[in-house]
Amino acid sequence: MKSIVKNTISTLFSIALAALFLYLAFRGKDIEQLWRSLIDVHWIWFVILFVGSALSHVLRAWRWKYLLYPIKKDISLRNAFSATMIGYLINNVVPRLGEFIRPYALKNLEGVSRSATMGTIVLERILDLVTFAIIVLTVLAVYAEPFAVWFPSMAQFEWVFFAGAAVMMIVFVLIFLKAEILFQFIKKMLFLFPVNVRKQAEKIFDSFLTGFQAAKHPGNFLMIAVTSILIWLSYTVLLYIPFFIYDFSSMSEINFGAAAVLQVVSGFAFALPTPSGIGSYHAFTSFTLTQLYHVNPDSALSYAVYTHAVGFLTTTILGLYYFIVDKMHVGDVMVKTEKEDTVS
Repeated sequence: MKSIVKNTISTLFSIALAALFLYLAFRGKDIEQLWRSLIDVHWIWFVILFVGSALSHVLRAWRWKYLLYPIKKDISLRNAFSATMIGYLINNVVPRLGEFIRPYALKNLEGVSRSATMGTIVLERILDLVTFAIIVLTVLAVYAEPFAVWFPSMAQFEWVFFAGAAVMMIVFVLIFLKAEILFQFIKKMLFLFPVNVRKQAEKIFDSFLTGFQAAKHPGNFLMIAVTSILIWLSYTVLLYIPFFIYDFSSMSEINFGAAAVLQVVSGFAFALPTPSGIGSYHAFTSFTLTQLYHVNPDSALSYAVYTHAVGFLTTTILGLYYFIVDKMHVGDVMVKTEKEDTVS
């Protein structure tokens, strides 16, 4: 009951936050003109972006296979992709809940431990955070000029951002190679907690360390690093391609660098607890296009709505497909998830 109340409050807060950002994004816009601009987009663009979006998720599933290597060496890419898409499907409804569903889905498909799998998902999120930090710092260093609208003196500190990116790269390596030292230190501090809490925490730490062991196998660290970069690069490409739909590419200021800037901005938007970035993505993306690149506000919002819709439909369609084909049951999923919440 306690977890149900907590999840309900969290869901209501997410919906309210999304509604606020949607209001800010759509305020003063011509909805009829927006609708016309969306339906006038040729269907082939949707196909291109749908396939590209699906491939970006394949890259994420591919990286997950390497993180899962210490748990089970021969997990199929198909099953890793299925569990990934099912998780995204749930995230479209309740933010972050999909991360608890993925271990359950993968256990059904591959018979692996949920707790050990959860450790790899935590590691995945850490890698995403560090990689995103590298990208943010690099973009701020290389493409500092557009941000001068908001921060006039930013260009003078490019070297700081380059240095920060280098430090984060070192952190990326140390996360793998020295994870044991960090976790062993934390485990020693657990004596301060009650016995039941300590035992559960030690079990969780051991599961996390299983995920970190992926780098100990030859070739895994390199592939994890390469796929992490490719994932974020694919996201940037998916933001760049729609420039041609709206003829943004004819504007001298808008190029691949602008897509990289949008990737940074949208990354912060998706980090907010809104369902699948609804509202926050639209507000952040359209505001950036109008303020930094002087795009017409209606066109900027249309771009934001279209790109978000493609991503949302991709995860929803593929997630529903695998949810049905792999015979997942909503009731079982929610029971398992609630048990995980109770344990934690």
